[in-house]
Amino acid sequence: MPPLEPKEIKVGVLGATGTVGQRFILLLSQHPYFVIHGLGASQRSAGKRYSQAVTWKQTSPIPGIVREMVVTECKPEFFKDCAVVFSGLDADVAGDIEAEFRSAELIVFSNAKNYRRDPLVPLIVPLINASHFAMVPHQRALHSPPLKKGFILTNANCSTTGVVVPLAALEKAFGPLESCMITTMQAISGAGYPGIPSLDILDNVVPYISGEEEKIEWETLKILGGIAEDDNGQKAFDMHSRHPLRISASCNRVPVIEGHTECVSVRFARRPPPSPQQVREALAAYTSDAYALGCPSAPRHTIFVHEESDRPQPRLDRDYQMGAGVSIGRVRQCRVLDIKFVVLANNVAIGAATSSILNAELAVLKGYIPSVSAE
Repeated sequence: MPPLEPKEIKVGVLGATGTVGQRFILLLSQHPYFVIHGLGASQRSAGKRYSQAVTWKQTSPIPGIVREMVVTECKPEFFKDCAVVFSGLDADVAGDIEAEFRSAELIVFSNAKNYRRDPLVPLIVPLINASHFAMVPHQRALHSPPLKKGFILTNANCSTTGVVVPLAALEKAFGPLESCMITTMQAISGAGYPGIPSLDILDNVVPYISGEEEKIEWETLKILGGIAEDDNGQKAFDMHSRHPLRISASCNRVPVIEGHTECVSVRFARRPPPSPQQVREALAAYTSDAYALGCPSAPRHTIFVHEESDRPQPRLDRDYQMGAGVSIGRVRQCRVLDIKFVVLANNVAIGAATSSILNAELAVLKGYIPSVSAE
């Protein structure tokens, strides 16, 4: 029997005038039960109608539900009627604001990097590690003062998100990975708006993105690892320590608007390793908990495996399933490690707002967000 769909759940968007905030608004305006109730932005935008405050940069018009909505400052008192707040804030302001909202017993799903390394904050890619919601009660209990409802949960960096999905599927099918080499070709939209100057990116590849390689190498371990508990009941993310995983990432900015492409090689602890065909079958068969539980934004195909030798490609494949899944191609033997393949993920969808919304849907279905089921 399919899960009962919740009734309306009021939500707010912080950083509503920015590019990530705009993506949140587009997705939420069509959501079956999340309803936009509040929009927060800078003091400069506060008091204006949304259509006056925003420089809209999306291919679809501003949704009617928010056009005349008045933007407020990002303060908890303006969002007290919201069950959920989605944060598209820039990292330079997100930390204090998100903490203030949590302290006010609000639930924050953040796209910012500020709390990804926090030992009490789950870093969840909703297609693979929903089990990390188990850290939420611990986060509430250790807050000062302890919280009844509020918590912060983050999604991963956009380039990390694409690669950890197939890595998780491979570990589920074949056991631990020992090492992983990743080379990214990242779209310019990942740098935000207005982003990289045209003279720096046209006819060019920039072989450096500040902090990106470190994010992939660290975040992957937190996401693919489990949660350990000591004799005193204290929980901690184990960072994949039971089976150490070595990761080396090289990140490049390329002249593509949307869609991060990543070339990946992996070595398995299992000997002999699986064949390329076994890997293709395991990737194609992988189904996320988000889809199994009935999250409305979850893709039917968590991983779509291309048979064509020249796919995936950003322009052709980034919008499949509204960018909510991951595309894989060129699965073949690696003469240095074991298996190599190409990953494509839509950095502005599953790499950003879509992940946060899916995490919120999981929270509803797992009982972390109060809701009344439809009759």
